[in-house]
Amino acid sequence: MILVAQVDAELAGMRLDDGAKTLFPQLSKGEIRRIIDWGGCSVAQTLVRVASRILKEGDEIALGVMAPERCIELVYAKSELLYEDKNFIAVYKAAGFNSQRTPYQLKGTVEYAVECYMKSIGLKDPSRVVHRLDRGTSGVMFFPKHKQAATLISDLLKNGKVEKTYWALVAGSPDEPRWRVEAPIAKLGKFKYGVSQAGKPARTVFTVLGEGAGATAIEARPLTGRTHQIRVHLAHSGFPILGDESYGGAPAARMMLHCRSMRFTGPKGIVVEAVAPVDAEFAAASPELATQKS
Repeated sequence: MILVAQVDAELAGMRLDDGAKTLFPQLSKGEIRRIIDWGGCSVAQTLVRVASRILKEGDEIALGVMAPERCIELVYAKSELLYEDKNFIAVYKAAGFNSQRTPYQLKGTVEYAVECYMKSIGLKDPSRVVHRLDRGTSGVMFFPKHKQAATLISDLLKNGKVEKTYWALVAGSPDEPRWRVEAPIAKLGKFKYGVSQAGKPARTVFTVLGEGAGATAIEARPLTGRTHQIRVHLAHSGFPILGDESYGGAPAARMMLHCRSMRFTGPKGIVVEAVAPVDAEFAAASPELATQKS
């Protein structure tokens, strides 16, 4: 929920947190300060993270109100990285975290945590989000360390030259051990996509990895990069992902979709690859993958 109000003459000259408390009496001062600290406040359409900022008449204050339980710190230590060289780093994105900043938050996102890590090793470039994982998806995310690396990986992604492997858990048992879906995907609503002839071409190859504990483990290799592609194509095949209730999946501890690996050829022909382990919830729901979780 985003709350918006304008500063009048009476509030001009007040601190941001005091003025916001007057404008939004339903929020406590502590809640307002948390929103400001977590990057969910803008003044005159500019992100502000200083509660003592002095307000001016006519300023528009916007507060992104996020549930307190969503405010979880995210920090990456060097020992936790999946991959690092002078051009790229790869990190593990856990399910439940946003890949990049939203109107509600900056802190607690992968983008912010990566930028903090880059600053800690003396880099001045911002973290550049060149690809995303949905909030409910876990796995590998790559970040370039500088502009030239960003241009390179963005071009590789655009031209389908980054090999991505996902693991998904579904209910039911596919008839074929391997199948391919070629079905265009279009946006059907604010947060919903689906197969539509009016959409953009999308291709995914699926392979059954194993079955057990009431779930079938599927390997998905997207050959294009459409939003929600694997989720849509599995639902289209009659096998929505467990936990993906938006597309008809049965309830689960989390959405059971995991970006297992990413691989591409970097500068000077060097192969760059990162592999991400699955979390405990994913492993518990898929015994056949438990031995491969590391």
